[in-house]
Amino acid sequence: QVQLVESGGGLVRAGGSLRLSCAASVSIFSIDAMGWFRQAPGKQRALVAAITSSGGINYADFVKGRFTISRDFAKNTVYLQMNSLKPDDTAVYYCSADVKGFRYWGQGTQVTVSS
Repeated sequence: QVQLVESGGGLVRAGGSLRLSCAASVSIFSIDAMGWFRQAPGKQRALVAAITSSGGINYADFVKGRFTISRDFAKNTVYLQMNSLKPDDTAVYYCSADVKGFRYWGQGTQVTVSS
């Protein structure tokens, strides 16, 4: 069982920045991959960024060059640094953890970008 707790969401103006955090209840060494997804009202949940246990990173095209995923093994935490935010980035952001073929989810954190 893996519990994930997100934090760092909020309201920001277009062009601003936020950093999301996802704290895992287990060592992230034991997690195969961690990711950030987002879901806007009326839309499907979509991958934003992911990082594998070996350090491989994948970004959605719509965030490349603006968002950065990183991790801190000492804190068992994965981060999503979001820069140059746009109103279209408004969504609930969810952290995920893949362990032996099962995906765990956090509760989500709201990000709202005003124009």
